[in-house]
This record gives sequence, structure tokens and C-alpha cells, in this order.
Amino acid sequence: MLVVGEIVRPHGVRGEVVVDVRTDEPGERFAPGTVLVTDPGPAGPLTVEYAKPHLGRLIVAFEGVEDRDGAETLRRVQLCVDSDDIPLPDDPDEFLDHQLIGLTAVDPAGEKIGEVVRIDHGPAHDMLVLSRPDGRTSLVPFVSAMVPEVDLAGGRLVMTLPEGLLDL
Repeated sequence: MLVVGEIVRPHGVRGEVVVDVRTDEPGERFAPGTVLVTDPGPAGPLTVEYAKPHLGRLIVAFEGVEDRDGAETLRRVQLCVDSDDIPLPDDPDEFLDHQLIGLTAVDPAGEKIGEVVRIDHGPAHDMLVLSRPDGRTSLVPFVSAMVPEVDLAGGRLVMTLPEGLLDL
């Protein structure tokens, strides 16, 4: 499953919710009639009635959610689509989150740095969230200067990191 948004809170009294978008294609993922799987599962599936932009997020109405109490039960629910339903990018330097999560990060010598557990999307660039062998978490900018090689078939990505980046 691929998370395309998270319900932040109710909006108003008619069952609308504020959604933190986690997709590059909100118009497609939140189009009227789209059915979204939920995590936790018992909260859904949810069918989009309509969506409209609001302060960098979306205001979304789902079929059958008609008041604030119903919307309140959806707080912090993640909205997902099946990753098998999403076409892979044509650009060899473009990747979907689910392709990167689980890859092993190694240095140029092949020594393990960590494992990609999440992608944080920022305004300037994406950040790879690594689970380090020592239990710490590190953030690495997903830019070609620091991640020159992504080997999906081999299950790894090579990182050339500046001294001290992982100690931040």
C-alpha cells in the first residue's frame, strides 16, 4: 500500500476533513469517486465525494461522512492506494516512495549505512529517512550528489555523504 494522504482533523460541521497530501498527483488520487483504502483498515474504505485545496492541504468530503462527529472518527487515518495500481515512472532517475522503502543504503565501499524506512517530502527536495544499524535514525537529502546510484534490482542505494552528516 502507498500512503497518499493523512486525515489531520475535521473541518467544519458537514463531515469534511483536512488532509495532509502525500502524493504528487492529488487531483488524480482525490478525484470524486476514488476509493481509498485506510490504515487502520476498519475506518474505510472511503470514497471521495469532492476535494478542494486549502492552505497547502486539501479539504475532502467522503461519501457517508455527514457530520463533524463522523469526521472526528477519521482523525489520523492514513489514506492509501494499492501500489500495484500506480504506473512506474518513465524517467530512470525518478522513483516512487514504495520503490525506495526497504532499500539498503551503503557507502561506496559497500559498507551498510542503514535501511530506508520512509521518505519525507520537503519543499526543496525529498529526504530519505534511514534506520541505522545502531538504532538511530538519520535524514539524508535525496539528491544525486549524495545518492549517485539507486539499484532497485539489487535492493540498495549508494551514498556519498559529507563528513558528519549522519551525526546530526
